[in-house]
Amino acid sequence: MDSKNTYLDMELLRFTTAGSVDDGKSTLIGRLLYDSKSIFEDQLEAVRLTSQRKGHAEVDLSLLTDGLKAEREQGITIDVAYRYFATPKRKFIIADTPGHVQYTRNMVTGASTANLAIILADARHGIVEQTCRHAYIASLLMIPHMVLCVNKMDLVDHQESVFQQIVKDFDGFASKLEIKDIHFVPISALNGDNIVNKSNDMPWYQGPTLMYLLEHLHIGSDYNHLDARFPVQYVLRPQKKGFEDFRGYAGRVASGIFRKDDEITVLPSGFSSKITALYSAEKSIEEAHPNMAISMTIADNLDISRGDMIVKINNQPNSTQELDIMVCWFAQEPMELNKRYVLKHTTRDVRCILKEIVYKMDIHKLQRIENVQRIGMNDIARIKLRTQSPVFFDSYKQNRLTGSLILIDESTNSTVGVGMIH
Repeated sequence: MDSKNTYLDMELLRFTTAGSVDDGKSTLIGRLLYDSKSIFEDQLEAVRLTSQRKGHAEVDLSLLTDGLKAEREQGITIDVAYRYFATPKRKFIIADTPGHVQYTRNMVTGASTANLAIILADARHGIVEQTCRHAYIASLLMIPHMVLCVNKMDLVDHQESVFQQIVKDFDGFASKLEIKDIHFVPISALNGDNIVNKSNDMPWYQGPTLMYLLEHLHIGSDYNHLDARFPVQYVLRPQKKGFEDFRGYAGRVASGIFRKDDEITVLPSGFSSKITALYSAEKSIEEAHPNMAISMTIADNLDISRGDMIVKINNQPNSTQELDIMVCWFAQEPMELNKRYVLKHTTRDVRCILKEIVYKMDIHKLQRIENVQRIGMNDIARIKLRTQSPVFFDSYKQNRLTGSLILIDESTNSTVGVGMIH
């Protein structure tokens, strides 16, 4: 197999970084890119020159991720920065998310598709409010894996007792959340300790480096392989010689496995048929797995269009017009009762109206605030919606793709909130 195909077939790990301001998220990512030799010489030279201009004695690796001018000037991360790199074992997509409270919505955006959340804590300050906030959001978004990196260990003389106390404090908080897999790594992003290479200054730490975890974390079971869901994105009618009667349905497999000759049902019509062929990049395939972009043909000439969902005949999602969701509000204008929005769920768009605010979360104290009449920017709340037509969904806990949605303001066409269906 040639190197190009090998790269395409490599497993992809998506991860997000979060933490309080100045915990070193951007420096950590810069160190990962630098030590794994995933940056070009001209990029490194540009960062080196900028570091010299700022008067830094060392190369400031955080400049590799802070792309906005305002970020570089203020020395903070404002927007989500995506970076891509690969090692011989895996491909990676990193979402570097802001630490400030007012950018909570940006963290939700960056974390929504992640397999892993890396949360940073400053060894000098331990577990602070923002650490808990980000861990709660990671738990809310059902990110399967979490790594708590205790950074700046060089500033506490690499003391094992400091690290162990932070692990104990975080374990106590995390026990209240739904987090299945947690790892703890003591690091120095500035010096590269325990990131790609083992630290000589912390011989007491016998665990894996961060890069080893990233390369070897088992993510195959992160996806739902049981509930077959295929939201139709586009109907293919090539209208070219040899394909005059071809009708295929294109999209991305949300979950489950589809095979040739599977009995399927199309929602919302409820008509049934059988899969006659599956294609990926114009090549015929025997089966399609979660996250694969495919097209399929079926035996019967049914009326199927964008927004419909193809499912297995004996395994169908929930269908309702009454939705109970946890929402993170993005917009400056507050969400209000009885206001109409467009709800986008998989490839389906429906109008909806907010019927009830059940409670708002105080995510500093993990407490519910009831009798709330409106929701403001960055608030996380449980609400009830009524849609104009049925939505076909699984709970977010069961299926992150068919259990999530976004809310759009009809007048501005801007995304105002994201939701997780209970």
